[in-house]
Amino acid sequence: MTNHAIQWFEIPVTELDRATAFYEAIFSVTLERMELGTPVAVFPADEDGVGGALSLDDREPSDQGSLVYLTAPNGLQTALDRVPGAGGEVLLPRTDIGDDYGYYAYIKDTEGNKVGLFENA
Repeated sequence: MTNHAIQWFEIPVTELDRATAFYEAIFSVTLERMELGTPVAVFPADEDGVGGALSLDDREPSDQGSLVYLTAPNGLQTALDRVPGAGGEVLLPRTDIGDDYGYYAYIKDTEGNKVGLFENA
C-alpha cells in the first residue's frame, strides 16, 4: 500500500442527486453510488490513489474549514467553464502556482461547499 498523507475524503452534501450531477458534469466522470454507513457517491480513483466521496450524512456543507483539492481530469479550465452551467460558482479563476506545481482554482458547489480544483504542471 502506498503511503499518502490523505487516505479518504468526504464532501458533505444535502442533496446527493444534485451534488452527484454537478461533479459528474464538471469532470465528465461517473460517480459510483453506494452505501458506506450512509449514502455516498464515490469519485473514480486509481487503485493506489486517494479516494473520496460525496456523503449524505448529518454534516452541513460549508465554505469554511478544511479545503479539499480535486484533480480536474480533463483540464482545469474545462472544469471551470462547466461550473456555472452545472449550478456552481467559480470563486477564484485558474491561478498559476509555478512551473513545478501547476494551477489551482476555487469553486462553490451546488451544496455550498468551497472546493479547490487542481491541475498538475
